[in-house]
Parts: sequence; C-alpha cells; structure tokens
Amino acid sequence: MSKFFDGALEKRQDWQRELAAGATAFFAISYIIIVNPMILADAGIPMELSVFATIFSSVIGCMIMAFFANAPIVLTPGMGINAFFTYTICVNMGLSWQEAIAISLVSGVIFAAIACTKWCLRLSQAVPGSLKSAITAGIGLYLVEIGLEKAELIRRGANSLIELGDLTSPVPLLALFGLVLSLALYLRNVMGSFLIAIIVTSALGYFIGIQGAPLSLDITTITEYPQILFQADFSRLTSIPFILAVFSMSMIMIFETMGLLEGILPNQARFKKTFEGSAVTTMMSSLLGTSPTVAAAESAAGIASGGRTGLMALVAGFLFLVSLFFIPVLAYIPSAAIAPVIIITGAMMMQQLQYVQFDDFSEWFPAFLVVVLIPLSGSISTGLAFGFTAYPLLKLMNGRFAEVHRIGVVLGFLFLLNLVFTAGF
Repeated sequence: MSKFFDGALEKRQDWQRELAAGATAFFAISYIIIVNPMILADAGIPMELSVFATIFSSVIGCMIMAFFANAPIVLTPGMGINAFFTYTICVNMGLSWQEAIAISLVSGVIFAAIACTKWCLRLSQAVPGSLKSAITAGIGLYLVEIGLEKAELIRRGANSLIELGDLTSPVPLLALFGLVLSLALYLRNVMGSFLIAIIVTSALGYFIGIQGAPLSLDITTITEYPQILFQADFSRLTSIPFILAVFSMSMIMIFETMGLLEGILPNQARFKKTFEGSAVTTMMSSLLGTSPTVAAAESAAGIASGGRTGLMALVAGFLFLVSLFFIPVLAYIPSAAIAPVIIITGAMMMQQLQYVQFDDFSEWFPAFLVVVLIPLSGSISTGLAFGFTAYPLLKLMNGRFAEVHRIGVVLGFLFLLNLVFTAGF
C-alpha cells in the first residue's frame, strides 16, 4: 500500500505526521456533519436523512483523494454551494429539492467533462485570478450573512435592508458566546476548535432552554435513508430556470474548486487528478442525496500540520465513517451554536481578497461586483453574472481588451444572457 502514499507508511515519522494531519483536517471540517443537513433542511431534505448523505459523500470523496489522486485534500458537501442549492435554487427560484439534485447531477457531469479534458487547463488560464478569488470571497460574505441571520444578530430592518437584532434576546447572546469561544479556540490552534465550540455552546443552550428543532436522529434511521437516494427530478430539464441553475452551479463548482486547489495543494503536479477526483465525487454526491461536494478549505489545516499525501485524506475519511455513531447528538444542537462556525468559515473564505489586484481598478471592480452582489442579491449566480460580464467591458474601456482571453469573452457573453433570461423568471 505504500506506493499509494509516496512511501509515507514506511517511515514512522511520516505516517505519524500524516495521521495527525488527517485528524486535524477532520476536526476542522467535522462541523459540516451538523451544518450541511441544517442548511439542506431549508430546501426540504429531511435532516435525519441528509446527515447520512453528508457523511457517505465525504467518506467516498476522501477515499478518492487517497487512492486516486494521492492528495491531502478532504472532499465534503461545500459551504457556499449548499447555500446556492438551498437558498437560490429552492427558496428563491422555487424549485423542489429533487430538481435541485438533478441540477447538481447535470452540473457534476459538466464539471467532470471539463476536468477530464484539456478544457480544465484552458479555463484555468482563461479566468483571471481576481475573479477566481472574488467567487470564494463573495460566497464567504454570503455565508457570513446567513450565519448572522441564523444567530438573530441581524434582521430585516424597518427603515433599512438590515438592522441589528435584539441583543437582549437569549438566542443572539448565546450565538455571541459561541462566536467568541470559536474564535478563541481557533486562534489558539486547538484541534477540533469549531466542533468543541459547537458542543460547549449547545450544552449551554440546553441549560438555558435553547435547543435544536425536535428531531429523531439515530443511526437506526439509516434504514429510511434510501428515501433520498437517486431522487433527481429531470421533469424540467429543458426549462430556462433549470438551464440557468445548471450553468451557474457548474461555474461555481469549477472555479471555486480550481481556485482552492491552486492555492493550497502542496504538489501542483497532482492538480489534474485531484480536480478530476473532485468532479467525480460531485456527481456521486447528487446520487447520494446531498448538495455537491467540493475540496474543503479546511484541508489547509491538515496540510499545515504536515499532510502531504492521500494518507491524510484516508484518515479523515475513516473518521467521517466513525462519526455515524454520534449522530443522535445532532438533535440537541441549536442554530445559535452553528451560526458562529458559518460566520467564521465565511470570514476565512473572504481572505481570498488578498489576491485581488486592488491597485488595478479594471481588476478590482468586477471582483467587487461579485463580492457585494452575491450577499445583497441573495444569489451566487447573480454576483458571478455581473462580475464576469463587467470584466471584459472594463478592459475594453481602458484599452486593454487584448488581456482578456477569448474564453473569458465567451463566458462574459453567456453570463450576460444569464442575466437577461433571469430577469424574466
């Protein structure tokens, strides 16, 4: 087996480092087991069933990263793309979660087609780094907004779009406690800081009367899990909303994954296989009944701990499997305990802004549109559409249109059409 992991199993120091890195990465991302089902519940997928889909898709993704890509990357249902799945496709566009699953599956097929061909490299070269960074940062700001709403720290304003929530209410106070605790543990580099904060905040909430929604969460409910397997609904496959959602989701998955892997993967020679493995897992996650998987940004925690091979991903995948036996505790976790993790994760994603060229306004302004319009419009696809459309226009305005790749021009035109058609739906 050592051939899979560059000989890491042959040296005690190496495999111990990889084991520690895998555990670190798992505990850094383990909150997804709780958060993803809660977000998907807003789309109509039963939380007590989607938790299994979250775990199984994560296990499969990690195994693919371990044995196919040999990369220290953890694949899980992604924060951000799950928000697009739930709040853009299901809530705003009014599609069912079964139709959203179908959209995810078609997008995954497109993702795989691009990942397994030369189009992977072509797209990577065609899309400017500023827009890649802006996509991640914009989704991050969107998550911050969602987290603040779940914490009841913000609400719809009487005389403004948003106003401060009631800070005398127990829910926002509990959320603030969880936020402070999460930050303290994270900044002290405590392993599993987010998971610890969720547990402590939930325990405090239990004693002061704030609990999660009444749910019957138990490993025995796995017998009902087949209810959400293979539930893709293609009845509206040729409708404009379906096509627009497929286009937007494909762009999000491709460029978010591409940007993340280019940023954190230690050995860029493994980029192609890692990208391909991510695409395949995305398709499989749709069949399993959850939102698309992506390369988790928290993989960076494991890499920082010394993870360099697929052994790290293997360890994380095993720990996801073990987590099946701790599912019943999810019923005791309130939104106020989850919200701080969503806020901090969003803030971490916004760090990608450091790679945007602020001194070049033709680079910064399209990125700015992506970042601000995603949360303000409540639609990731709208932010992408404005940013990708504005980029070639601004380059044309300042006489630097030659810098725009031809594929970038085509993407800008397609996103413009996306805006035009979306206006009618």
